[in-house]
This record gives sequence, structure tokens and C-alpha cells, in this order.
Amino acid sequence: MKRWSIRPISLRQVWLALVVAAALVVGLFWHLDDPALPRAASPPPAGLHFLGPVPAMHATGEDRTARRRQLAEQVRLTGHTYCSYLQQSRYPHTSRPAAQHPDQLYPNQPVRESTPLRGDGGDSDPAVLVQTMQSRVYLAAGETVAFSLRAVDAHGAAVPLVVTRALAQGMAVQGARPAPRVTLAFSRDDGDDWRATFAPHGGALAGFHGTIRSEVRFAAAGRAGVVLFDVIYSPELPAMWTGAPREAIGPDSLEFTLPLDVRMPGRYVVSGRIDDALGRPFALASFNERLGQGTQAVVLRVHGKLLHDADPGPALPLVLRDVEGYLLRENADPDRLLLARREGPVLVSRTLSLAGVPDHAWQSEERSRYLAEYAKDRMAARERLAAFDPAATLPPARCSEPGLVQ
Repeated sequence: MKRWSIRPISLRQVWLALVVAAALVVGLFWHLDDPALPRAASPPPAGLHFLGPVPAMHATGEDRTARRRQLAEQVRLTGHTYCSYLQQSRYPHTSRPAAQHPDQLYPNQPVRESTPLRGDGGDSDPAVLVQTMQSRVYLAAGETVAFSLRAVDAHGAAVPLVVTRALAQGMAVQGARPAPRVTLAFSRDDGDDWRATFAPHGGALAGFHGTIRSEVRFAAAGRAGVVLFDVIYSPELPAMWTGAPREAIGPDSLEFTLPLDVRMPGRYVVSGRIDDALGRPFALASFNERLGQGTQAVVLRVHGKLLHDADPGPALPLVLRDVEGYLLRENADPDRLLLARREGPVLVSRTLSLAGVPDHAWQSEERSRYLAEYAKDRMAARERLAAFDPAATLPPARCSEPGLVQ
């Protein structure tokens, strides 16, 4: 049997191990000091940098060029971050330009789709297109939804279609008792469309909360097909709109106040669209606050600087329209109870001039904190480049705001 023996370690080997370990430590600290790496939220302790960077005399010309390019890129990136946040945070989250939210400007438009005829087994027939429409996706208590479908060929000519069965059923969560089914009455209009109106509150699904799926089976061009319509339904109203909306000029914005009779206290999320007098979408205003029980106020604001910055400016008066909202149910599924929507114009502003509307950037503790940190990052990057190459030409700061670290 072969025996293993332990040989004594020589003093030379000990010193060699210590030298290798020291080299690894120096490499680690140089890696930590690399400005190309992401910076921590707060600066590391000064002790981590006591070794300092590798002296420039030990770097080749190619290394110095790469390092200078790296530091210059850090200056560019930190400057871009600061200026982008400064620009984007001029207005609060609750008052944003309409162009930033094109998908939320017309919440009451019907949803239209055109897809190849789909059979029960999942197969499809591209020669027949099924065109569907549903008037809305979210339904508050008491609201209704309209469905329609028709079939056309590849050239757009109508294909005869007959609805054979239509059932709506609540999609129960896993483990829950299956929800009841109700029959939908589809009928053919004067053209080629088949239409039905669904009112969950008027039948067996009146108390269901969640997604209700309507399965519509039909025959077209000698083939059987199926389409699905989904709506999300709230069976009770957590609050009721009450009283007349009013308008006022606040400390930093034009304010639209909507009285709300709150039955269930909690966090309410409300949004409204602001058009100018020519019907052009101008802003999306939102509200996200906790409300207690009783008569409360939902205030939708159009920030003053947003009004003054617009080029061209909005044609006055402004019009508040299409207000919708819900009570947020935290840690629950479904996570919301819908308010009754307010479709169309809700309030026309009396303000016909911007003369008395404030014109200053939005200020908050959060914005000041972020700008101060981004400014420090920008300054640190410029200082690192200047320390590495005192002859380097620093680009001018592209933007600044009074009172912040530059």
C-alpha cells in the first residue's frame, strides 16, 4: 500500500505564498476602485481606497488611452442620467403629458379584433376571418357590456355565420366552487353582425367578483368555430360619485375636485383625461391616496409648469373627461373594486388664461434626494477624469438646477 507523507514547508515557500496573497489583495482593491463598475447607493468607506490607483507610470500608452476613454464615458453617462431625471421629473407622477400615455387616453373605446376562424381543437382556418367587438373590459356593478361578431373571407366579403350557443361563466380561482353559467342571447342585426348585451348584475352572476368568460360557438363557411370574450366584473360599488365637480387654482396646479361618498375606506386610484378646447388630448391626471369613510374629495391636478411648457400651448378652456377609478384591495384577488365610470365630459374649466397659474418645477423630498445623488455621481466622475488626466478637457455640464450640488 502506498503511504502519503507530509513534507515540511520551507521558509522560501512561506514567503512566496505571502507575496501571492498580497498581489491578490491589491488586485481586489484596484477592482473595487474601478469607476466602470456600478456605484453603491452610498459611497464605500474611505479605507477601501487607501491603496489608490496603479501609478500611471506603470501603464502602457494603450492602457492609459483605454482608461481615459472609460472615465470619459462615465462622465457622459452620469451627466445624461442627471439631466434626464431633471427633465422628466419637472412634473409630478400624477400630472403627465398625454403623449406619454397614449394607451390610456380613450379607455371607453371598444376592443376590436380580427383573427382566423378557430375550431374546438385549436386549429384555425385563415380563409375565414372572425371580426369581434366588445364595448369594454372592466365592468363596475350595474354596468353592461356589448359583444358582436361577424365573419369575412380573405377579400373582406361577408361569410354567413350562425351563433349556435353562447354561455358566460365566472372563472373561479383554484379550489373555489365553480361559478354558475348564464346564457347569452345573441341575435342578428340588419347586416351580418351577431350582437348580444351582457348585464352580470341582472342574473346568477350578480355576486361574482373577477373574470367572467363568455364562450360563443358558431358555424361559418361549413366549419364550427368558437370565440371568447373576457370581462372583469366588480359586484359592488365601494364609493359613489356625489355632488358637482369644481375647479380651483392651487399652489402649483389647476385642480379639478370631484366629491366622492366613500362606503369602504382604503386606497383609491382614480384617473381622468384632460383635453384642450379643440378636443386635443393634453394631460393624464391621476389620484392615488387613502380615503376615509364618508364624503371625501378626489383632486385631479394639471401641473402649472406642464401648462406653461407646452408648445404650442393648449387652447383654453380645458375639459376633464372619462374619469375612472377603483378601490385597491391589497393582498387580495381580485385586487380592486371598481367605481362607476364617468364617461364623456365631466367638467369644463372656467380658467381662460394662464396668467394666474403657477409656473415652477415640481418639488418633493424624493425629487431633491434623487437629484442630489445624481449630481454627486456626476461630480465624482468628472473629478476622477481630471485626477487621471489633468490636461483632459471636461465637457460643460449640460443642465443644472439652483440649490443642488453641481
